[in-house]
Amino acid sequence: MFELFNNIGVVASIAGDIWFYIIPFILYPIFMLLWLDSREEQFAAKIQWVLLEIIAPKELEKSPHPMELIYSGFAGVIKSPSTFEEYVVGEYPAKFSLELVSTEGKFHMYIRTQKSFRNLVEAHFYAQYPNVEIVEAEDYTKQVPKTLPNQDWDLWGTEFKLLKPDLYPIRTYKFFEESVTGKMIDPLAGLIETMAKVGPGQHLWLQFLTTPVKEDWGMKTGFSTIEEFLGHEEVSNPGIFSRVWNDLADVFRNLFSGLLGAELTWTSLAEAAKADEAPVEFRLTPGQKDILKALESNIGKPMFKIKMRHLYLGQKENFSKATGVSAFIGGIKQFNDLSLNSMVPDDLSKTYASYLFVEPRLRYRQRRIFRRYITRDGEPRENQFLFSSEELATIFHLPDMQVLAPTLSRVASKRGGAPSNLPVQ
Repeated sequence: MFELFNNIGVVASIAGDIWFYIIPFILYPIFMLLWLDSREEQFAAKIQWVLLEIIAPKELEKSPHPMELIYSGFAGVIKSPSTFEEYVVGEYPAKFSLELVSTEGKFHMYIRTQKSFRNLVEAHFYAQYPNVEIVEAEDYTKQVPKTLPNQDWDLWGTEFKLLKPDLYPIRTYKFFEESVTGKMIDPLAGLIETMAKVGPGQHLWLQFLTTPVKEDWGMKTGFSTIEEFLGHEEVSNPGIFSRVWNDLADVFRNLFSGLLGAELTWTSLAEAAKADEAPVEFRLTPGQKDILKALESNIGKPMFKIKMRHLYLGQKENFSKATGVSAFIGGIKQFNDLSLNSMVPDDLSKTYASYLFVEPRLRYRQRRIFRRYITRDGEPRENQFLFSSEELATIFHLPDMQVLAPTLSRVASKRGGAPSNLPVQ
């Protein structure tokens, strides 16, 4: 026993001599996390935001493709902050919030952006849709109580994630085509009709927090997804010690063969990593070729980091999960392709609780996702995924004239410039 206490004393003495060398390394990651959070909060507090409502023209006969060009224009906000700007100022990449909203059945489309980027947003929209109407709107989230749920209001919400790696695309607008006539079906038609069904005192919100991503993402992530799909193993560049060890192994491997007069065989790390394979076009099935084509097409488009949230909230007497949850998620599933990618609710973010302390845990989840929605918070970052401009244009675009939902607002008249022969005074 005396020896045990003596050993403990020795360990404690050593810890007392070196603790000031170890503790900083342990606390540094925590310090940096808290420091960056505080810097980013101060930076965010200085940003002025504006909510713009996008009202589609009455006779719009365009596919979602022009929205791809608009989103490519949004990528102009990409900036690489310096070390000082990132760690001292707290600057982070600019983001937009694309929002589909049903207020008691009336459908709206909003874009929330920094005031400094308002001209950028309007210019790109007017360039592709000359008759669109863009108006500054009051934040619709203020139409509901600040604290939800409460005695009179209920709430259900979730965040979405992708089932496969980001490069695998969802079903995009190019595949929404009637097989007989060849006419495109608007991908948003079913979703808008579902959102138009919510009744008095009910609100249905869908949010896409969108951050443009640098063009080099494909070199870092995209091509590795394609290589993994093709079954190519990643070959690392061997260092000097690996090469020396490989050469020594070759010497000893051929020592006895050389003494016996057998043929010598020499290998290298690069040769060992190669496998005899048939050309890709002979190894892939027709379905796999289509997937490879979709991956290669997606990698050449601008990419955006997405945080996707869905909230259904309303007064309890008319609260219906059949419409606000089941039917809505069914509308989202039309964009899913089982052979490519799918958007699915993330179970950890859903507003439900089971077993222990059900009521307080449920209330906490509901208020957490409600707060994150109205503040347009990008946390948690684990649920973020990448969309290409084509995928984003599919799920957020101006609906064409075939969408006849009665609650869908449209511009009544065309915009036009003044006649050139007006007298100028």
